[in-house]
Amino acid sequence: MLDEALQRRLIQQNRIWIQGVRADDPYRADFESDQDRGLPQPPMVKAPMAPPESRVPLPRDFSPLRADLTLEELLTRRHSVRAYGEEPVTLLQISYLLWACQGVKGICGKNYATWRTVPSGGARHPFETYLLIQRAENLAPGAYHYLPMEHVLEFLHPVEALPESAAASLHGQRWAAEAAVVFYWSMAAYRAEWRYGIYAHRTAMMDIGHVGQNLYLAAEALGLGTCAVAAFDHERCCTLFGLDGQEEFPVYAAPVGYPLR
Repeated sequence: MLDEALQRRLIQQNRIWIQGVRADDPYRADFESDQDRGLPQPPMVKAPMAPPESRVPLPRDFSPLRADLTLEELLTRRHSVRAYGEEPVTLLQISYLLWACQGVKGICGKNYATWRTVPSGGARHPFETYLLIQRAENLAPGAYHYLPMEHVLEFLHPVEALPESAAASLHGQRWAAEAAVVFYWSMAAYRAEWRYGIYAHRTAMMDIGHVGQNLYLAAEALGLGTCAVAAFDHERCCTLFGLDGQEEFPVYAAPVGYPLR
């Protein structure tokens, strides 16, 4: 049984989540964030997780991709893809997808925030990007972490029985594990909570939608397919990418590959 104080807090948060916060809401009136208290902000990005020799620089010249469809064409053609062929993706394609979803365009102030290719409430950008790569040119299969400030992939470790591990991480959705690569996003919660406290989930829900839509459009531009996945195994994803499951936890996944023809 939950104690009464925790029950009240959960009810309060649920009410705020569903109804929004009114200007005269007493809970809003006494809300004070850690930013308001003058506490130091958390790092803008997660520190590298693996040695420097594990890092793979990503190309930044995307002109060879000829991703020149109009926005109208992309919006018209965009759809969820749930069947993938065996053709590998290229390093340049992965680089483009990562840049489209979480690429850093600049730094705001004295390392206060990052400007990226997607919007984020308060420019907090509370997400980290991980990949399970099965078939990609010039990349060993295994688990990877994206370093957006340097636009670099770091290889974390090989994954035994990779297709089975990918499927298990997505609650047994074998179709998703057939993709060339599976994208996973975690939320480093305090990055947003420092500014928004218990209201951080509202901006986070919007923000992860922006990330997913950019992946859809970028994949379509490259002739690739993707499908947003919300059914994932929390514990397995945490184990795959070394997340503690509390301060940083999985929130979204999406397989990417060539549509099966």
